[in-house]
Parts: sequence; structure tokens; C-alpha cells
Amino acid sequence: MADLATLGRRVRHYRTAAGLTLDQLGGDVGLAASQLSLIENGRREPRLSQLGDIARRLGVEVSDLLDSSPPDERSALEIELERAQASPAYRELGLPSLRAAKSMPDDTLRTLVGLHRELDRRARQAIATPEAARRANTRQRRAMREVDNYLPEIEAIADEAVASVGHVGGALTHRSVAEMAERLGLEIVHVDDLPHSARAVLDPDRGRIYIPPASIPGGHGLRSLALQAMAHVVLEHRAPVDYADFLRQRLEASYYAAACLMPRGPSVQFLQRAKEERRIAIEDFRDAFGVTHEAAALRFTNLATSHLGIRLHFVRVTGDGAVEKVYENDDLPLPVDVTGSTEGEIVCRHWSARRAFARTTRTTEYYQYTDTPVGTFFESTQTGTGPLGDYSITLGVPYAESRWFRGRETSERAVSRCPELSCCRAPDAEHAARWEGRAWASARVHTHTFSPLPHGTYPGVDDRELYEFLASHVDDEG
Repeated sequence: MADLATLGRRVRHYRTAAGLTLDQLGGDVGLAASQLSLIENGRREPRLSQLGDIARRLGVEVSDLLDSSPPDERSALEIELERAQASPAYRELGLPSLRAAKSMPDDTLRTLVGLHRELDRRARQAIATPEAARRANTRQRRAMREVDNYLPEIEAIADEAVASVGHVGGALTHRSVAEMAERLGLEIVHVDDLPHSARAVLDPDRGRIYIPPASIPGGHGLRSLALQAMAHVVLEHRAPVDYADFLRQRLEASYYAAACLMPRGPSVQFLQRAKEERRIAIEDFRDAFGVTHEAAALRFTNLATSHLGIRLHFVRVTGDGAVEKVYENDDLPLPVDVTGSTEGEIVCRHWSARRAFARTTRTTEYYQYTDTPVGTFFESTQTGTGPLGDYSITLGVPYAESRWFRGRETSERAVSRCPELSCCRAPDAEHAARWEGRAWASARVHTHTFSPLPHGTYPGVDDRELYEFLASHVDDEG
């Protein structure tokens, strides 16, 4: 249904096309000209019966008046100008609103709207600074902690989507994913020329999801990419208004994909049985649904507290111990900066997440008990190597919960006193006395830390490259 501004412009469009004045149309339908003017300016919502009278007098259907698209370019520009001037960013300037009167030339109106678009674009760029991004990510992490990383609304939507293609358990097939796309009027197209900054591209107007031709290692890559693209349609996402909105959409899309690949019902049933038998293992959960170890561990964080009553933590770190992704609701003492952000911080070298790298054989999970200032945690860690180097995936729980997990009989144990500097960050006093000021190392610089995100509608994706990609495929019907 049209908003009031669009509805009013459509009424005005058909009234002028019929050659009627406000007084004439108002008289014919029993409305004062002033009331009708308020309707046309989007400042009054007409009753459905009044819309019916107006439509009959103008010789159109009510649905023509309720159409959500502006009736012409001029109307579209007027509506966009009104909305721009009603935005918080414009109100902060303290400038008066400028009404697009009939006497305003179209070129002037286009210029004003263009200026607002550019101001909005620059505001978006300013928002996506590294510090703002970290703060937004921290707020989102804390918000998800409040709900135990569980989003029942998205779970229900995913359940319905999976059930619609007859999937009842096990790994979701590529064919089932394609059928889910078809039900949304979408087609999955494999291409080898995606923008370098994009993992997938959705073209809703032409009903296409573009994904790479080769699967990401682990077997679930293509399915997950396609499902995340579908999520933006299913969850009715729009272009993000700021970085926090972008993060929210990305989280919701990833959550939807995971809930489809590992549906709530079969997943909870599998995990409850494993808990009863005291053999919960992310390896088994991963293999049962044909996904990556990381995907299984993250999905476990969605379901563990709400359905199994288990509080837990998930940590992904790089080979040098820097946090890339994290979730906890068990009070694990994460390293944080002054803003409360933990991404990029270095975890204690005594944690399982880092000790696992020292193993000679990394094909299986590494189990360890870690004593911390707030208690003992049982952790299982899987290591791997990606395009950017080594990484580890850790799933941990408080000591009392270890009784439900395979690997609890491990004799590996470590003590962590972090955030105390003496734990693992401050050098040994004897070594410091011997080498301080007498050694020089050539540091390995992480150059990506100096690179800003490409400025675009979606942070990290170059708009020009994205639009050129879509244009190159506009005539491709293959």
C-alpha cells in the first residue's frame, strides 16, 4: 500500500488528468477543498469510503490510487525531497524546509534532490569509520547476548521455508535450495566474474542470485551464499541506513541461512539426544548437516542456551591470537579495549584457542580445561588454514557443563590470569633485563588495517564495480 505522500500525489495526478480543480472534485465527493488538499499533500489519511468516492469520480480503481509507486518523475522527486528534509541529518542543520511549489522548475528540483543524495552518501561514509564500526559491532554483540543469540522470529520463517520444499532432516541439498529460491521468484546463477569485493550479488528486479561456480571448502558454501541472498528478500531488507543497520542485516541473513541449513527441529533433536548420551561434539553436529565446523559451532550458540540450558562461548582467532569473531553468555573474561570492543584484541596464549596451534596433528578437535579469574572453562578447538592464514574455532562452556561433552576426560589443563599483564603479555623480567633496548625485529605489518572500506551502499562493496557487474549481465539470459 502507498504511503500518504505517494497516495496524495496519485490522487493529484488523476485529478489534474481529469481536468478537475480541488473545488470541483471536493464538491462531487463531499469533501471541502481544504480537506482534499491535505490528502493530496500527504497530511491527512482518507477513509477507504472516501477513496472509493474519489476513484469513481476520477474513473479509476481504488488500487490505482493505492499503488506504491509515484505517478511520474516530478512526483517522485517531490516525495524524495520531502523525506530528505524530514531526516534527522537535515534537521540538525537548522535550515528551513523548502516546499517544491508548482513554480519550481524540474531542473531545480533535480538539483536539490541530487544534493541531498550526495549529503546522505557522504554521511554514510563518515559513519563507517573503523571506530564507529567497532562500537556498532560491540552493541550488536551485547544485544545478542541479551537474547542468548536466539532469534525465534527468523527460526520460524526458516522452518516454513525448509518445510515448503519437503526437507525433514540431514544435509539440505543444492536442489532444495534452488527450489526455495524458485518459490521466491529467484534463479541461482553461477558466474566467475563477481565483483572482487562481493561474495554474492542479488538482482531482485531480474530475479537472480549470482554466486561463484566453485563451492567454499566445507561443502556448504554455495548453499549458504544463496540462502543469505534469499534472506534479504524474505526479511524485506532495504539499503542499510548506517553501519549498525548493515551489521544487523548481515547477522539476520547469516542467521536465516544457518537456520535453513541446520533446521531448528532436527538440530535440537540431534543435540538433545547427544546431551542425554553425554557426547555433544561440534564435529558430529557438523557432519550430520554437511556444513563447516565454524557454521556448526555458531549454530550451536543459537540453540544451546534456549533449548539445552547450556551457557557457552564461541571464539574465532587468527594464527597470532587476534579475535575475529566472538560470542559469549557465560562470562568468559574476553580481552577488550576502552570502548568494550574485543575484535582485534589478542586472547591469552594459555587459552585453548591458541594452544591448539602447537599440536603436530590438527585433524581432530583439541580439548582443554582453562582456569581463569572467573572460573574454569572446558573448551574444544578446531584449527584450520584459510586465504589469510591459520585460524582456530573454539566452543567452550563453564566447568559444570562439561559433563555433557565428548572430550571431557582430557588431562590438558592451563591457567590463565589475563587480563593481568604478568600472565602472558609482560616479558620475563630476566629476559627483559638482558634484551630490552638491545634487540630489533622486523615487524610483519598487517597492511589491511590501514585500508579503509570501499565507500558504497553496502560497506566493503564498491558501488561502481557492483553496478558494472549487473550491467554486464543484464542481457545474459543463460
